[in-house]
This record gives sequence, C-alpha cells and structure tokens, in this order.
Amino acid sequence: MAAADNKIDALGQFELHPVLGPLGAQLHLSQSVLYMLLSSVLILLFLYLGMRPRAVVPGRFQAAAEIAYEFIYDMASDQIGHDGKRFFPFVFTLFFFILVGNYVGLIPGSFTYTSHIAVTAALALMVFFLALIVALVSQGMKFFGHFMPEGAPIAMAPLLVPIEILTFLSRPVSLSIRLFANMVAGHVMFEMFAAFTIMLGGLHLIGPVLGVAPLIVNMALMALELLVGALQAYVFAILTCIYLREATAH
Repeated sequence: MAAADNKIDALGQFELHPVLGPLGAQLHLSQSVLYMLLSSVLILLFLYLGMRPRAVVPGRFQAAAEIAYEFIYDMASDQIGHDGKRFFPFVFTLFFFILVGNYVGLIPGSFTYTSHIAVTAALALMVFFLALIVALVSQGMKFFGHFMPEGAPIAMAPLLVPIEILTFLSRPVSLSIRLFANMVAGHVMFEMFAAFTIMLGGLHLIGPVLGVAPLIVNMALMALELLVGALQAYVFAILTCIYLREATAH
C-alpha cells in the first residue's frame, strides 16, 4: 500500500516478484516477463483481427491496423531511405512493443516493464549493435572515418576522435535512460497523488474536499501519460531509424 502508516512507498511498485506460484519461482518468471508476453499476444491479436477481413472497405480493426502499418512504414522509408523496407519489421515490432508496454502499465494493478532499466537497456543495446553490424557490413573500414569529422585539422584528432567515439557509445545509454526515466517518473507521480488522495480523504470534515485536488491531478497525469507513452515509443523508433540510416549511408 502506498500510504501505509502515512508513508508513501512510491518505488515499491517497481519491485519484481515471481508469478504463477512455485513454477514461476523455479523458472524465475517475474511479472515483467509475464506482461511482456501479454503485450506480445495483444499486438499479434490486434494485427490478426485487423488483417483477417481483407475487405476493400475496411472496418474499424482493419483501418486501425492499416494506419499503424502505414505510419511505421512511412517512418522507416522516409528516415532510412531505400533500405527502409529491410528494417521495417524491426522498427514496427520495436515501436509497438514499447507502446503497448507503456499503455498496459497504465491499467491499475498492472506492471510497466518499460519502467525497468534492464528492459530498456536491452532494447537500446539491440538497436546499437544492429546499427553497428549494418554499418560495418555496408561501409567496411570507411565506417571508422566517421570518428574524424571531415575537414577538421589532423592536429585536432587526439581531441576530436575520443569525443566522437564517446558520443557514439553514449547512444544506448541515452536511448535506455530516456524511456526508463519517463516511465518511472510518471508512475511515481501516480502513486504519490493517489496516496495523497487516501491520506487527505481520511481527515475529518474537510478530508473529502481536500482529497479531490490530488484526484484531479491524477486524472490530468493520466492524460499526460497517454501522450508521453506514445511520444516515447515514437522517439525510440525514429532514433532507431536515424541510426540505421547513418549505418547504411555510404
């Protein structure tokens, strides 16, 4: 409970614990893994129900699936270029895995796996190494020329090359921390204002009146988190496209 003994445990919601009883404990199956599997099933179910009719005049599900497909396809094509088709499935999967995880975590009693740095770091490292491998395959040794800015004096190389390398290596750090920090901050605010509602509502006479204020704030936070959840998935996906464009550019 967030407001037990008038103390707010805003970080307790992020603790991992085994699910599915003894079997889950033996397999080290936490609620994070469970919700990742659930999100994957929801994405596949959405696409299956959306594309099954194959109607000329699409219904709601089919229209939503087609819009989602075209949105990510256009993003990959515009940002990556002619190689966008190759990486479209990866970008599509990445975007919706993050988006659904962000939104499922807004359901009371659920768990937000994108609020764990281990998950966001794994996604960021996957993007980083994919872009690195693609760059080495498509550019060869010319790839290392990016660490020395064109036109810069050779005498500046001892200073510029380490800076460029550090900037390149910081990509997975910024990707993972941006998503992780935004999700944690939003859910901590939810927990705090929900606890304020309970504590203020318990006061005599004026309690119900004072408890309305944090409740209104939580409603506003919900609208904000819906926006942030979509925005963070979009930022993660479009930065992935930018990194892949740089990797495929000669």
